[in-house]
Amino acid sequence: MKITNTCLSLLFAVTILAGHGTASAQGNLFEGVELTITPVAGNVYMVQRPGGGGNIGVQVGPDGVLLVDSLFDPFTERLLNSVKQVSDEQVRFLINTHIHVDHVGGNANLAERGVVIFSQENTRLRFLDERSRIPRNGGTFGPPHPEAGRPLITFKDEMSFHLNGEDIQVFHVPPAHTDGDAFIYFPESDVLHLGDVYRTTSYPIIDVYNGGTLKGTIEALNMAIDIAGPDTRVIPGHGLEIVGRAEVIEFRDMILDIQGKVLSMIREGKKLEEVMAAQPTAEYDADWTDDPGWGPEDFVPIVYSQLGGSGRLADR
Repeated sequence: MKITNTCLSLLFAVTILAGHGTASAQGNLFEGVELTITPVAGNVYMVQRPGGGGNIGVQVGPDGVLLVDSLFDPFTERLLNSVKQVSDEQVRFLINTHIHVDHVGGNANLAERGVVIFSQENTRLRFLDERSRIPRNGGTFGPPHPEAGRPLITFKDEMSFHLNGEDIQVFHVPPAHTDGDAFIYFPESDVLHLGDVYRTTSYPIIDVYNGGTLKGTIEALNMAIDIAGPDTRVIPGHGLEIVGRAEVIEFRDMILDIQGKVLSMIREGKKLEEVMAAQPTAEYDADWTDDPGWGPEDFVPIVYSQLGGSGRLADR
């Protein structure tokens, strides 16, 4: 399923505004934007907004509701109303997959309602920064994340929730999208939430400003592929579709192919401008440039730099 140009324009505007705008401006932009809740497998659902950005995982049952990520601040009531469509139980726990505002913006609102927030320890450290930062447009600064939204409980490598008949596994992956990325696996439902390490809308966004790396992205995707079985359902951080192991392999292989092409040109002594002119992503561009503000012109310089290339633009 392709995202409409209208949704794409909204997504791009949202991303920029999230970094710079006021709460009231964000509220106006999100006015009338509805959320939908979709069954994934077992007792796990996905809540998403038009365009499929910041996808929420929802696990329900008699022990209460667990959320994976919290969307932007103005969406909290709509998020809770979506959850009420499938469960009357209280939302008790929230796990953040990483630091970006489209995944943690609703934290403070949920904390005020008694929801306990968890994250990998690096993600909480990012909450303490004096300014927030998103990777698009060469790194865009915004206001700090609110203190009330900081995770109360952190983990270093892994943790478990024993909730609603599942032994939910939460674990830190190598620095990929950021340095605090967490995967969440619901083994009984056989659902894997990969946060923004995996997306169906664009080339991987490697947020070097928040500790992301190319090497870690590949390693993290390999971990996801190892965990996933033939029937595992995968929730992407961005994207309209629930996918499976095969799609994650396709995404990983695309990255490896581009990495190989760029590395070969680096070994030939090519500067970044020459690598860009050679269009190493050309065969993939039609399928992986559905996310405004992040295309080959953003992805390739990071690949070049992370592989040790040197050139005038290599430090982007």
